[in-house]
Amino acid sequence: MPATQPASSFEAFHLDDRLLKAVVALGFEAPTPIQAQAIPALMSGRDVIGRARTGSGKTAAFGLPLLERLKDGGKQVRAIVLAPTRELALQVTDALRSLVGALPVRVVTLYGGVPYGQQLRALRAGVSVVVGTPGRVLDHLERGTLDLSGVELLVLDEADEMLRMGFIDDVERVLSAAPAERQVALFSASMPEQIRRIAAKYLRGPIEIQVEQQALSTHHITQRWLVVPDAHKLDALARVLAAESHAATLIFSRTRAGAADAAAALAARGLSVEALHGDLNQGARELVLTRLRSGRIEVVVATDVAARGLDVEHLSHVINLDLPTDLESYVHRIGRTGRAGRAGVATSLVSPREVGRLRYFERALGAQIAPLAVPSDAEIRGRHLGRLREEIAGGLEREPAPELGELADALSAQGSERAALLAALDVLVRARGLDLASPADSRPPPWARPHKFPQKSGPKPRFETGRHPPRGAPAGDEVELFLPVGSSRGVRPQDIVGAIANDAGVPGKAIGRITVEDNKSFVRVPVEIGEDLLRDHRTLQLRGRGVPLSRARAHTGTGRPAGGKRRPFDATKPPRFDRSHKSKPFTAHRPKKK
Repeated sequence: MPATQPASSFEAFHLDDRLLKAVVALGFEAPTPIQAQAIPALMSGRDVIGRARTGSGKTAAFGLPLLERLKDGGKQVRAIVLAPTRELALQVTDALRSLVGALPVRVVTLYGGVPYGQQLRALRAGVSVVVGTPGRVLDHLERGTLDLSGVELLVLDEADEMLRMGFIDDVERVLSAAPAERQVALFSASMPEQIRRIAAKYLRGPIEIQVEQQALSTHHITQRWLVVPDAHKLDALARVLAAESHAATLIFSRTRAGAADAAAALAARGLSVEALHGDLNQGARELVLTRLRSGRIEVVVATDVAARGLDVEHLSHVINLDLPTDLESYVHRIGRTGRAGRAGVATSLVSPREVGRLRYFERALGAQIAPLAVPSDAEIRGRHLGRLREEIAGGLEREPAPELGELADALSAQGSERAALLAALDVLVRARGLDLASPADSRPPPWARPHKFPQKSGPKPRFETGRHPPRGAPAGDEVELFLPVGSSRGVRPQDIVGAIANDAGVPGKAIGRITVEDNKSFVRVPVEIGEDLLRDHRTLQLRGRGVPLSRARAHTGTGRPAGGKRRPFDATKPPRFDRSHKSKPFTAHRPKKK
């Protein structure tokens, strides 16, 4: 059915004055396209299907009607929002709390990987809104600690991602547990067949809203790449940032630990940088974003999940410290620059084993990703001196303060004007940490080697096809990980997906085949993600308990570990299970005489 005519201001929605004050305080001026269409539809009581990507403003699109409906509060759960990951659930909670303002509405977040105690206390105290991941919400339902009998509105946020992560069965169970007379809002960037089936089953005469989708187009962004061994990526990153001018810069790291390490390494080199990841609370995240938007910091290093919804107008550069595993994530990352007709530059640091994947991205997008040489010391020095020259030239155009004139006269009196200028430049150079005394090498670092794309394009990478080989040796671009728990402890594939996605910030689409046996489980992931998990996340939180994670032992078709040696047969020695030879000589078994 067609959507209602879009509104041009938040006042047109006739929201409670307390909500409007919160909207103004947050700096919202006009509704985004998804908000303009979804808010009036939801406020009229209709079920809604919203086709919109992350960053489109969909949280406020369902959050404002939700809070308008629940503005009187209460201690019974009246609305529930399902989100695929812990980080997204926390972000939705933070967004709702920022909109609550003076309303007597309490919100609680339910997610896995943490003890139940704090969540149970919040539920017992009474809340109006629950935001949670499907697995943990279902756990509370099964424990009897969550009652959905009073739910009036149920929101599915990023339904396609929940499908991709294997949570769709849990989502259906939650939908079935809610009252039949409830409103449902389903938001999804894409509409796979299973999502349409759920919509047809659980939504009643929904209004379908589709805002303009951003096509997989990156022609307005300058794309570059340089090949860098993993061990030298932080050095290469610092060189790229030092060698060229940039406004606000967003760097993507695969894991939270990687983001924190990169931010620390860049800060040690004198850059104004902060990390943005799931370990930060809402206050810390808002402080980082405020400092980036105001120009007080130049660089933010973030994970994909933590960067959801991040929109900074003057973002000039995006850098992939770790190349994403799929094309859509690559486009979403680099699409954060080049907004509103501005120039944008995207740079990817690619390890040698990732070159084929980047080649696939280039073919799929029909765009040229130009090779970039690792900047040398001489190039970096030249850029620093160029910036210094530009700043001084800009200073000559401004009217100096009277105090500076007096200082200049005093310095000139002590010697020549040239000597005073040189002394002032020396102070600036030292303050910038520039070393002009030692010779600058014009060659790239020893670890940087020129690299060319292969002339012949290979087949589509396995991580793009979504197909996985049968149980056995993993594919060459995958590694198999082992968890010493299985179905006997209630572990399901979606629990493993959620644990890896939440604990390590790995997108669900990057997780491959999962095998859950009685007392053990196996999961396949791309090699680079597996290495990060084994290095930074030796323990995963599965169903409320820490479970060690290790590399699975390779197996042959004989049931013995690969590389194991078969004990050679020796007829003069007894079988290993026979201990009779200790008391008497071994003799071959013969049938007894009758």
